[in-house]
Amino acid sequence: MDKFTILTGVAAPLPIINVDTDMIIPKDYLKTIKRTGLGTGLFAEMRYNEDGSENPDFVLNKPAYRKAQILVAGDNFGCGSSREHAPWALLDFGIRCVISTSFADIFYNNCFKNGILPIKVSQDDLDKLMDDASRGANATVTVDLEAREIRGPDGGAIAFDLDEFRRHCLLNGLDDIGLTMEKAPAIATYEEKAAAARPWA
Repeated sequence: MDKFTILTGVAAPLPIINVDTDMIIPKDYLKTIKRTGLGTGLFAEMRYNEDGSENPDFVLNKPAYRKAQILVAGDNFGCGSSREHAPWALLDFGIRCVISTSFADIFYNNCFKNGILPIKVSQDDLDKLMDDASRGANATVTVDLEAREIRGPDGGAIAFDLDEFRRHCLLNGLDDIGLTMEKAPAIATYEEKAAAARPWA
C-alpha cells in the first residue's frame, strides 16, 4: 500500500448527501475481485449517459477535475452496502482523500485498508472547502497527514483529528498484511519456541 504523507492536488466538489456505495461503484462492476480497472466505473450512473457517452455536467468529467485526487463530498458519504469495490474504484481513478462531515462506518474503515484518507470536518469547514474546490484546477488543496491539517489555496488551514493507529498505518503504507509483516521476527521466534516445546506437533 502506498504511503500517505502530504498530498497536494485538485479537489473536486461533490455537494451531494448520502452518496452510497452503489452510486460510487454500481453493482454491474462487482464481478471482479481485481483492484485495478474499476476507475472507469466510478460514479458511472452520473458520469455517463445512457448511450455510454460522458455526461459533461458531472464534475469529474469537467477538464478542471479529470485528475482530481481529493473529493469534497456531502454528509454521510459511503453509506449503503459494504462493498470494498467502492474505495478500490476511488483509488483506481486517482482519489487519495475524501473529505466530508461524516462517513458510513464500513466504508470509512475500508478506506484506511486501501490507502485512502477519509477526513471528517465540521459543516462550516466543509462549506469552506467546497467553495475552494469549486474554483477549479487553479485552486489546489494540500492535505498534510503528518501535521493533521488541510491547507486551502488562500493559505488558510483546517485542523482535523485522526486516530493515531490509523494515522501510523497510512503514513507508513501499512495494510493488514503489512501490519502482520512488521511482526514477522516475533512470529518466527514464537514458531521456533513452539516447535522446540512440541516437536510432535
